[in-house]
Amino acid sequence: MFDLFIQTLGVTAPVFAMMFLGLLLRRLEWIDTAFVSTASSLVFRGTMPTLLFLSILRADLSMALAPALLGYFCLASVASFLLAWGWALWRCPRADRGVYVQGAFRGNNGIIGLALAASLYGEIGLSLGSVLAGVAILCYNVLASVILALYSPAASSDVRSILRSIVRNPLIIGIVLAIPFAYWRIPLPEWLLESGDYFAQMTLPLALICIGATLSLRGLRDSGRVALSCSLLKMFGLPLPLTLVAWWLGFRGAELGILFLYFACPTAAASFVMAKAVGSNHQLAAAVIAITTLMAVVNSNLGLFILQWGGWI
Repeated sequence: MFDLFIQTLGVTAPVFAMMFLGLLLRRLEWIDTAFVSTASSLVFRGTMPTLLFLSILRADLSMALAPALLGYFCLASVASFLLAWGWALWRCPRADRGVYVQGAFRGNNGIIGLALAASLYGEIGLSLGSVLAGVAILCYNVLASVILALYSPAASSDVRSILRSIVRNPLIIGIVLAIPFAYWRIPLPEWLLESGDYFAQMTLPLALICIGATLSLRGLRDSGRVALSCSLLKMFGLPLPLTLVAWWLGFRGAELGILFLYFACPTAAASFVMAKAVGSNHQLAAAVIAITTLMAVVNSNLGLFILQWGGWI
C-alpha cells in the first residue's frame, strides 16, 4: 500500500510543483495577466487539442475497445453532470454554477488518470486508459460547453449558440480528427509526429503555470466555501456511488480499477482554460483544481485499498 501511495504522490506532486512555480513567477513579476491570457488561449486552441489527437492516435483500439465499459462511463459522466448541476442549483450562486458543475464532474483523466492506469496495469492500462480518456474528454467537453454557455456572461445560451460552441471546441475537434487516423491506422510522417510531440508537451506545464499564477490567498478565501463544496462532491460524493454501480454491474479487475481511478481523478486543468476562455470565474476553477489535486492522494489510495482488500481488482 505504501508503494501505491508513492505512485499516486509521484503523479500529483509534479502538478503541485508546476502550480507553485506559476505562483512564484507571478510574485516575481516574470509573468503577468497578459501572459496568462495568451498562454491559456494557446493551450485551449493549440497544444491541448494536439495532445489529445496524439493520445488517441497511439491507442491500441483493437485491445482497448470495450463497448460495455465505454458505454457505462458515458452514462456515468452524464449522471455526474446532472447530479452536480442539481446540487449547484441549491449550493452555488448562479454566476458560478457553470464553473462549479464543470469542476465537479470533469476529471483529469488524460493525464493523472492515464498515468495511474498505466502504472497499475501496464500496457493494458495504457491502451484501455487512452481510449477511455478520449471518450471521457469528448463527453466532458460537450457537457462543459453546454453548462458554460448557459451560465457564463460572455457566452450565448440559445440552442444554436450551444451547438456552435460544441462544434467549434478545439478539444473536441482534436479528438474527432484523431478517430479515423487511429481506427484505420493511417500513417503520418515521423517528423510531423515528433513536431507534434514537442508542441503537445507544453500543455500541462503551461496550463498549470497559468493556474498557479491565478491563485491567490484572497481568491481562495473568496471562493473557499464554494470551491470546497465542489471539491468534496468531485472527489468523494460522486466516485463512491459510480464505482458501486460499476461493481454491481459486474465490472472487475483492471476495468473496475480504471473506472474508479477515472471517477476519482482531480478536476482537469482544461476546466480552468475553458472557464477563462468564456469569461467565467476562473479563480474558482483554479481553486477547485488545487484542492482536488491535493485530495487525490487520499481518495485514490483509500479507494484502491478497499477494492484490493475486497478482491475486486
